[in-house]
Amino acid sequence: MRDLDRRTVILAAAVAVVAATGGCSPGTSTDIGSDAAGGGHGSWPADPTRPGGAASTGPGAADLTPLQHGPPTMSSPPPGAPGRLVDRLPGGAGNTVALTIDDGTDSVVVQAYIDLAKATGIRLTFFVTAAYPSWRQHRDDLRPLVDSGQIQLGNHTWDHPDLRKKTPSEVADQLNRCEAFLRDTFGVTGKPFVRPPYGYHSAQTDATAADLGYTTMVMWLGSLGDSSPLTEDQLIANARQWLLPQHVVIGHANLPPVTHVYGQILDILRSRSLQTATLDDAFYGPAGRHRTG
Repeated sequence: MRDLDRRTVILAAAVAVVAATGGCSPGTSTDIGSDAAGGGHGSWPADPTRPGGAASTGPGAADLTPLQHGPPTMSSPPPGAPGRLVDRLPGGAGNTVALTIDDGTDSVVVQAYIDLAKATGIRLTFFVTAAYPSWRQHRDDLRPLVDSGQIQLGNHTWDHPDLRKKTPSEVADQLNRCEAFLRDTFGVTGKPFVRPPYGYHSAQTDATAADLGYTTMVMWLGSLGDSSPLTEDQLIANARQWLLPQHVVIGHANLPPVTHVYGQILDILRSRSLQTATLDDAFYGPAGRHRTG
């Protein structure tokens, strides 16, 4: 044992942990999304200690080299605040897609997304369900990416209820508790972007949210379908179907299989010359990337 590199042993153990979590329960989110079948194979995790976060070599090894450096090139953001409901990026976003990741029930998956962002420069919007411990556990690793604007945080309520079944005061409590968490933990506000759990909302919930400064409900034009267990082939088929210019695409930080296909998702983005953007990038431009709480 003394002849083994200690870092190699630690890394092997970390890989084993990811593999062992492949059967984790999905958590509570069942956001609406289209599923499809198709082909593809994955090979996460990458070794984040290697230059550029490159993945292990071998058959099917994922290419986790940088996708982009900084925000995508866009025309000027649209004037005024985003609309009451958005499911796509404005026309000026060009050949850009928004990857929006919900929930965070699985700490390993949250960490894997953070490592992916560090390795590749991919830009993500996390819709945080603040009661889940993963956001506190990874605060120190995530905070620099939030501070730089590479990762944006939006409000996905405190503990993921169907807001239509709540009174206005209960809806307000859900949003306010998540907002306080974002401010206290990461120094940012989620406003004006909120994603209601499961995509369920009503005129009443919208009015309550707007009164609190959450004036934009964020829906989606496509889904990875990973709010419930899928095969890697199904995940890749969904990515091929929905990763298109100006689409807002929803995924979840809940189930480990999505971490196995990061390289293939990046290959799709590269093959279509797609850049990634946060919602702030698309709707506010440079002035919106450092909104603090």
